[in-house]
Amino acid sequence: MNIEEKYKSLIDYLKGLKKAVLAFSGGVDSTFLLHAAKEALGENLIAVTIISPYIPKWEVEEAKELSKKLGVKHVFIEAKIIDEIRNNPEDRCYLCKRAVFGEILKFASSQGIKYVMDGTNIDDMSDYRPGLKALSELNVVSPLKENGLAKQDIRDLSKKAGLYTWDKPAYACLLTRIPYDTPLREEDFIKIEEAEKFMMDLGFKAVRVRCHGDLARIEIPQGERNKMFDEELMDKISKSVKEAGFKYVSLDLEGYKMGSFNQDVIDSIKK
Repeated sequence: MNIEEKYKSLIDYLKGLKKAVLAFSGGVDSTFLLHAAKEALGENLIAVTIISPYIPKWEVEEAKELSKKLGVKHVFIEAKIIDEIRNNPEDRCYLCKRAVFGEILKFASSQGIKYVMDGTNIDDMSDYRPGLKALSELNVVSPLKENGLAKQDIRDLSKKAGLYTWDKPAYACLLTRIPYDTPLREEDFIKIEEAEKFMMDLGFKAVRVRCHGDLARIEIPQGERNKMFDEELMDKISKSVKEAGFKYVSLDLEGYKMGSFNQDVIDSIKK
């Protein structure tokens, strides 16, 4: 199918749900799905955004702004760090997704709504994403994946629809900044969020500040590493990241890699 046919198929799929709740982060995928679902379902759509220590406040505010702009009813659910993930196990994403989507399903049920959906697309199936197993077990529907939409399709259709998120960099919750088998501390999430926001304000949109205790390991896009060879800029970054709560600041020489903490897990699975 071409991109227009995929979009029509998506709209038909969404109309078939009649009513739905969307787990809405404000990212590229969920924003596009919110736009399409609003077209298909109108008032029979509710967006739900999770508020948690590992979700940046700026991302919650963006989600709030987007839902208001699209005219969709928006609900917030607070999610604490569950005991099962306190030490950040390798199956953290699975355990977290089960807990979070369990709460969203409870809300949907209270509204008499059968379907909860998320923004998974077909490209997500090629990455290490244990959380997808949880979504499958809970019968969460993924309309973008079911209708063959890839990330580039979603960006292209978002641009055509006038959504400013069309070129928004991929983002993930702050749990992904902490190495596996490391205790999760709310103070670490605070300093990671502050450090990343500072880097974003400098123009590094796809940035990760990986937290290794007192050490911040900054990942920026490979094509932007040359920007860092400026002593004044490096001093400015070091000062601000330390003010966020880190004692030491380093730059990952290989640049940004999606899910860099997952590589050891992926390698062990392949063996």
